[in-house]
Amino acid sequence: MNYILLIFPVLVGSMLVFVIKPSNRIVRLLLAFSGAYLLSVTILHLLPDVYSESQNHKRIGVFILIGIILQSVLESFSKGAEHGHIHIHSDGKRFPTLLFISLCIHAFSEGLPIHNTDDNLLWAIVVHKIPIAIVLTTFLIHTKHTKKTVFIFLFFFGLMSPIGVLVGNKFQFFTIYGTEITAFIIGVFLHISTIILFESSENHKFNLQKFTAILFGIILTILTL
Repeated sequence: MNYILLIFPVLVGSMLVFVIKPSNRIVRLLLAFSGAYLLSVTILHLLPDVYSESQNHKRIGVFILIGIILQSVLESFSKGAEHGHIHIHSDGKRFPTLLFISLCIHAFSEGLPIHNTDDNLLWAIVVHKIPIAIVLTTFLIHTKHTKKTVFIFLFFFGLMSPIGVLVGNKFQFFTIYGTEITAFIIGVFLHISTIILFESSENHKFNLQKFTAILFGIILTILTL
């Protein structure tokens, strides 16, 4: 079931683009909601769990910082696709290889700690991936790649998190160091979620719709405590 749930948001996000073509305003609201939900799950669920499971709090903090730093490095290649803002221009003639590789690494790493955590991490990834899939599919269509190329890109991107879950389940290394890996993912999520919330602001003006989406994401997380 976890494998299906991790593939499902990529399928839904891409289908929404082909069927109804959601407006930029709707996508921004989805991003704000997903960013708030991701941040809330990280703070209310993942952080308390890793610190309660380890007595070496400094070590946990180091892995969180590593996650933040490595995600920053990945984004220099993906141009911000993980948080829904792809700052890249393409003439459609070359396949965005670096974008593909960095997104696959990111999606793969997200799946690694799922077997060591409760369902909150799983649902955070699901909620996070729907607007990302929308933005990614829209970008790929605008680059004028063939539908076959777009499908292959999305297909492998959708498989990366389930493969991460499979690897995390099968190799003892990821069980032994499960807490550290979760701490690393916390750093990744902190980086992504805060950028989503900051970048979705326009000229730092109060936006009631965005605020409502953020509030809904936070409340939904609190209700699952």
